[in-house]
Amino acid sequence: MRVGDNKSDTQRLGSLNRELSILNIIAQALNRSVEMGEALQAALAQVAELLGLETGWIWLLDEETGQSYLGAAQNLPKALTKNPRRMTGSCYCLDTYREGDLAGAANVNVVKCSRLSGLVDDTNGLRYHASIPLYAHGKKLGVLNVASADWRELSADDLRLLYTVGDMLGIAIERARLFAQSARLGAFEERSRLARELHDTIAQGLAGVSLQLETADALLDAESDPQRVQRIVRQALALTRANLEETRRSVHDLRAAPLEGRTLPEALRELACQWTAQGNPPVRVETIGESRPLPVRIENGLYRMAQEALTNVSHHADATTVTLRLESVPERIRLLVEDNGRGFDTNEPRNGGRYGLIGLNERAKLLGGTLRLESSPGAGTRLEIGIPLTEKK
Repeated sequence: MRVGDNKSDTQRLGSLNRELSILNIIAQALNRSVEMGEALQAALAQVAELLGLETGWIWLLDEETGQSYLGAAQNLPKALTKNPRRMTGSCYCLDTYREGDLAGAANVNVVKCSRLSGLVDDTNGLRYHASIPLYAHGKKLGVLNVASADWRELSADDLRLLYTVGDMLGIAIERARLFAQSARLGAFEERSRLARELHDTIAQGLAGVSLQLETADALLDAESDPQRVQRIVRQALALTRANLEETRRSVHDLRAAPLEGRTLPEALRELACQWTAQGNPPVRVETIGESRPLPVRIENGLYRMAQEALTNVSHHADATTVTLRLESVPERIRLLVEDNGRGFDTNEPRNGGRYGLIGLNERAKLLGGTLRLESSPGAGTRLEIGIPLTEKK
């Protein structure tokens, strides 16, 4: 009897050590980055590996709209990655979560995935997943789903472990959101500082230039000494040069915020309206996949690339129809700009980067992405930019 008790204690100790080891590894993954997408992706990969699960994904609820979006995904089947619309909108587990039925560990359960309903090919044999609710201070954040083709009933220990992981994810999500809010506040304060600086330096400097030139003009009218007028003009010129340098420095420091207060799709639609209002053909704007928060550098980069691509169409394409499409899939986001203009031979050299492709290509590379161009004379042009949303292993 004593031997049996020792064996049982050893098994419990081994199980506890395993759980603590798993939680420690996941905690390390969550702490590698304060950017939500990177932290969740790293943690999700560890959850799948350590628990022997093939696939996982995390749905988050937008803080302002309450709409769901895909926060991270690990090894999704092709049936979902090839069809982004399958990963949009609500589903059974999200509806259940919103209604409050996934409120505690006892209710973490295995459910049939409604997104895979009716699919046969490219599902990797997946049909069911476990749904783990994510909360922070009683506030609903989203749902963690994990799955495996050879699904088995999860033990009470596995469920308890997954629920603890859910608590850790909730803390990480709140931390990332607070960090993002702090960054936005810092950006606002920096723009306010620059506005004050522009007023105190450049505006006052230009007022000085104006005063010098007005004095010179008055002296010329009075037919005064030309050398005196020349000295005043030179002073004005020196002051102008100093203000030019100050302007360049301030512009270099300034960080443009074209998406401030708007989502990327909203900003692109407004960009298209402004472009058409300038006498260009109408733009059909399409968004496919969830409207999900992205790192600021990716949002700004995609917006600037769309802006540059439309400028190229305006200058070179002579088009009558233009399509601007933003397509979001779990691991990448794609920007497509297509027109029915005159097109060109992509094999012929373009003098001086005629289509602005050098700048577009550099922007894409800075974000770790790629640029693909398709065009031929008389057949229009198709420009596709792909940006990865997960780190390469």
